[in-house]
Amino acid sequence: MRLDRPRITPTTPSDWDDDARPSMEKLEHGTVGAVNIFRTLARHPKLLKRWMVFANHVLFGSTLPARERELLILRAGYRCGSGYEWAQHVVIGRRSGLTDDEIRRLAEDPDGAGWSAGDLDLVHAADQLVDDRFIDDDTWAALTTRWNEQQRMDIVFTVGQYVLVSMALNTFGVQIEDQTERFPAELFRNGRFPA
Repeated sequence: MRLDRPRITPTTPSDWDDDARPSMEKLEHGTVGAVNIFRTLARHPKLLKRWMVFANHVLFGSTLPARERELLILRAGYRCGSGYEWAQHVVIGRRSGLTDDEIRRLAEDPDGAGWSAGDLDLVHAADQLVDDRFIDDDTWAALTTRWNEQQRMDIVFTVGQYVLVSMALNTFGVQIEDQTERFPAELFRNGRFPA
């Protein structure tokens, strides 16, 4: 975590106005719940409502399989130093088929052993988008052998969405909920996620 306390305090139900209440009540009864990211963004209800449309596409409407989507999200969150994003998506990544070993390796040098060629292409794409906001020709050609045009577009927008979210989480100081696992624990030394 870059900050040890929020710069923007998460809302409580008593803070929700008529714009925020419908979104927040729907989230509260959903699978994730009204966690701190949503409670923080509820400070700007119109932004929350519009952002949720895109976020829901990336998370639930993408043409990418869930496992590969989560591989991209976790790598982007790690590269952006977003402990909150990482912690939330470890759980989702596991449900989507990533193993604990794969999740650990997403916080390491990608060229280490253990990745399939297809997974390594995705990790390289995520790294290039975070670092250069561009996928180089070699990586694009490799992605083209496995992923159709819409899937390649979803690769770019998935990483872009989670870079944006990571920037917001880091800057606003959104804190990990107490009950959320910090995995692997060594990434959260002294409560700080590597930036």
